[in-house]
This record gives sequence, C-alpha cells and structure tokens, in this order.
Amino acid sequence: MIARDVLPARASSKAEVARLLASIDRPRIGTAELRRLEEAWREPRAHVVGLTGPPGVGKSTLLSSLVRAWRARGRTVAVIAVDPSSRLSGGAILGDRTRLDLDPEDDGVFVRSMAARKRLGGLAAPVFATMVLLRPLFDIVLIETVGVGQSETEIADVADTVLLAIQPASGDSLQMIKAGIVEIPHIAIVTKADLGRHADDALKALLPVLRGRRPLEGWKAEALKVSASTGEGIERLVERIGAHETLLRDSDRLEHIRHRQACLWVEHHVRDEFGRRGLEARRAMLDGLRGDRERSPMTALAAILDE
Repeated sequence: MIARDVLPARASSKAEVARLLASIDRPRIGTAELRRLEEAWREPRAHVVGLTGPPGVGKSTLLSSLVRAWRARGRTVAVIAVDPSSRLSGGAILGDRTRLDLDPEDDGVFVRSMAARKRLGGLAAPVFATMVLLRPLFDIVLIETVGVGQSETEIADVADTVLLAIQPASGDSLQMIKAGIVEIPHIAIVTKADLGRHADDALKALLPVLRGRRPLEGWKAEALKVSASTGEGIERLVERIGAHETLLRDSDRLEHIRHRQACLWVEHHVRDEFGRRGLEARRAMLDGLRGDRERSPMTALAAILDE
C-alpha cells in the first residue's frame, strides 16, 4: 500500500496522490507548493529509475514487466510516463499509459501521465517536482521518457539509476551506440532478446562502447539482453538495478547525485522565470546552493523568487 504518514496531505489513496500532483503541474510553483515539495524532499524513500530509448524500442512493455517483478517482491511502484503532446490542446496524448499492462486495482502501483509539451530532452518540465512528491510515498519511482534522440539526456537529471533501451536490428540501435546518449546509462538493455542473433549482435556492438566509458559514481556500466514477451533477463535486470541502488545508498554517492539534480532544477526554474540574463544575475545564489548540501532546493528557490 501507499505510505500514509509522510506528506502533510496524507496521500493515502490514488485520488489523493493525483490531487497532490495536480497542484504542482503548472509553469509557476507557489509558496504552498514549495512547502509541500520541501517536506517531501526531506523524506526520500524511493529509488528513482529512469528508462529511456528511441520510440518503438519497447519501453512501455519493458516498464510493465519491471513493475510486475517489483510488485512480486512486495515493492510499491509509481510510474511517471512522459507522453507526446497534443498539438491542439498541449496535453498528453496518453499513448504510453494505454500501452502499460498493469493492474488498475493494485493500490501498490500508481501511474501519472505527463505531456512533454515543448520541452526538449525527453522530459516534461514538472517531472522533477512530481518525482519529489512521489518519492516519499513509494519504494520505486520509475520515469519513462517520451523517446530520445542522440542528445536528449535529461533523464540523468532526475533518476538515480538510468536505463537505456536499444532495439536490435534497427538503425536506431546503431545511432544510440554512436551517440552521446550512451554516456548516461548505468545499465544498457538490448530489448527483444527473442530475436536471437540480432539481439546477440547488438549486445556485441554495445559492450566495447560501455567498456571504454569511465565509471559513473563508482559504477561500471553494464549491458544485458531482455525479452518482455518471454521474461528472459527481467529478473537479472531487477537484480542489477538493486545492486546499483545498494551501491549508492551504502555511500555518499546518492546524496551527491540528488544534490546535483536539485541544483539543476533550481537553475532551470530560474531560467524559465527570469530568462538567461536573470539567471546570470542570480548566479551567486545558485553557487551558494551548490556548496550547501543541507539546504533544500525549494528553500533556495523561494529565496531567489523573493529576491
């Protein structure tokens, strides 16, 4: 069940969680919303997993398999599915949510669909704040991007563990291996392992690229094959995500990652609010946040907005 004793809103049902999230899904965050985010920031229960990759690689199917595997272990999961935006309304088209094969009656699973809007990088602007509010309520927060190209790497700015899905026997898989995006995942996943030789070839092409990359926060990037349709590799993937979570929690690396993410969130928010010149005028305040891990990003943002 959803944790009932963390946030002041006492979000003990899916409807209450949805109402809580709706309060921060807007361009400008008010004082009351910052207070809620501040309290949630102090109770970071969940491990945050980001899943990215090109459209058509099977992210939604893989996501469903991961959620079921975590639920079988008794872990609660919140999903943030970033969908393409409607050109007419600007809202989420909800394509990703309808492809998820999850039990709607399971109180241990919550799905929030968000529109990408005009934000580049594979994420919507409120994803960070949404993640912060969900983190105290669940064991896992899983963020699925709208689909990425070579330079869209923002998922690393909100997730503790980054997964990159690559489809065998496609031009996209080669582009992903060549591109800068291969620098961000902790675990690279060749989907559709049931394709046999094609999946083996994709894994062989991927492994030397990852071996030549420097470790991220002490973690050497890994690659494996999975098939959501047959279940091959899913248990192994869950185990490796857990191993990365343990590595981060048993050191100060997790605190370091989340502090960096917080600083980036404040910087993006200030830029959206005041523009590039306004951002530079407040650079000293942002630098002060970077040097103070005890200060929450919400407190820092409130001070900047007041100033």
